[in-house]
Amino acid sequence: MATVTPQALTRTVQDFLSGAAGAMVLENGAVAFDLAQSKYSISGEYNRCLLHLWSAERNSVRRVLDAEIKNGTLRLVVQRLGQARPSKLEICRERDRRTPTARRAARAAYELKLRRTLERNFPEFKITRLTGGVDLEKSFGPVYTRGLMRRGRSAFALLGVNAQETQSSVDAALTFGILWLDVCRQAQQANALVEGLKLFVPNGSSALVRERMANLNRDAAKWSLFELDERHDALVEMDCADRGNVATRLIHATDEEAARARFKDSIAQVRQVLPNCEVAVLSPAEIAFRWRGLEFARARVGGIPGSFQSTEEVVFGVGAEERVLEIRNVDEFAQLAQCLRDTRHPYGPRQNPLWRLRPERWLESLVVGDVNVVDDRLDSWCRYSQVPAFSAADRAMIDVLAITNTGRLAVVELKADEDLHLPLQGLDYWARVQWHHSRGEFPRFGYFEGRELSPETPLLFLVAPALHVHPSTDTLLRYLSPEIEWEFVGIDERWREGVKVVFRKRPERSATHGSELLYCRTS
Repeated sequence: MATVTPQALTRTVQDFLSGAAGAMVLENGAVAFDLAQSKYSISGEYNRCLLHLWSAERNSVRRVLDAEIKNGTLRLVVQRLGQARPSKLEICRERDRRTPTARRAARAAYELKLRRTLERNFPEFKITRLTGGVDLEKSFGPVYTRGLMRRGRSAFALLGVNAQETQSSVDAALTFGILWLDVCRQAQQANALVEGLKLFVPNGSSALVRERMANLNRDAAKWSLFELDERHDALVEMDCADRGNVATRLIHATDEEAARARFKDSIAQVRQVLPNCEVAVLSPAEIAFRWRGLEFARARVGGIPGSFQSTEEVVFGVGAEERVLEIRNVDEFAQLAQCLRDTRHPYGPRQNPLWRLRPERWLESLVVGDVNVVDDRLDSWCRYSQVPAFSAADRAMIDVLAITNTGRLAVVELKADEDLHLPLQGLDYWARVQWHHSRGEFPRFGYFEGRELSPETPLLFLVAPALHVHPSTDTLLRYLSPEIEWEFVGIDERWREGVKVVFRKRPERSATHGSELLYCRTS
């Protein structure tokens, strides 16, 4: 690697990290920081490139001596402050750091193990050829092992995922399991009745999948979920019948008026540089500043080291990058604001990263501004964005939580690009809202103050650009529980100019057959 200037190193690191949201930082082969939950700053001052990384658990500063980008990984030669010997730091875009050969070997070994497990636990069934082959037409990749179990004319689709895959792959297994069930039913129409799906996930990883499976249509298929302990060859069936067993907790709504008053000076300071920017209250001690959904600064209250006093500070940066706003970098902050103003507008340069970043947050800012564009039953003056609902599996952020004019809760899930997982992600958020609603927690936690909420189950709105709806969406929606009143809202591709509905789809129960059908109409 050739030696480069500190300024060039700073640009290299900044450019890589700006497009690597959620990257993993490895030091000496071990994960040091997850940038989905950490922050960083880069300084090229005093003829040195300094990379500062910090999270709730740790804090580190490294001087960058050299940099190389290879196979989606930024490899840095760094030096700890006060030490002469350099070391290596890797920043990986891919969260699964295994080599392709290692991934293939693990999946092949799992396929054999899964077959042995099935033959031992389901001796009455014949297991057809298991496969992890790629079928892009039907959205199947190599992560999941798929197959069919037959007993006479009765059959079950089966899908498994091994313990070396990422947790996000495990959480997505139900989506692919439903699609595989549908493929098997079409292929076996003349030979067997495919009654349902048996899904196999690693030991201790089923929490989110279990919550989602509990809200599928049990008249449409028989659903079974198993945890497989590969080390001890132990198979345990999980109970997915209890829809009330959702591991989730709600946080109290923040008094937005009081928070805005507390941060009035910071709000005035930032809006002097970028007038009309959005102010989002995150907590009583922190607010965010956004421009068309993209966060570029925060104001927060923190403690002064070595004292019991607190102070208010403004930090700025896009993504995980963060710098404290000080006199010496006021010009940099102004340049960032100017760049946002010049690029992040409906007719801005599409190739610019600032224009492309966080499209769903941009869409969310438009919907929050006028939620009636989704449905005219929704109350424009009573809605919340990015509502945290924690579970044992993850920290869910509900895009928009609203109520109708009659007080019925409504969950709005937004996607700006084609996303196969939209239906089940929406289902996940709906289940959490329904769980808290059934226990009367929203009024008790300060939401929708002064409004009486209807006891009805929440509505679910799924919103996406009409030409960016995944082809498998209709298949997935057909398997949702009939108790969930959902509506798919297709919007015009030019939504940045203003959200306009192109079509709507709703479930409708047939009077003659009692089955779920898709009803479509053009607005």
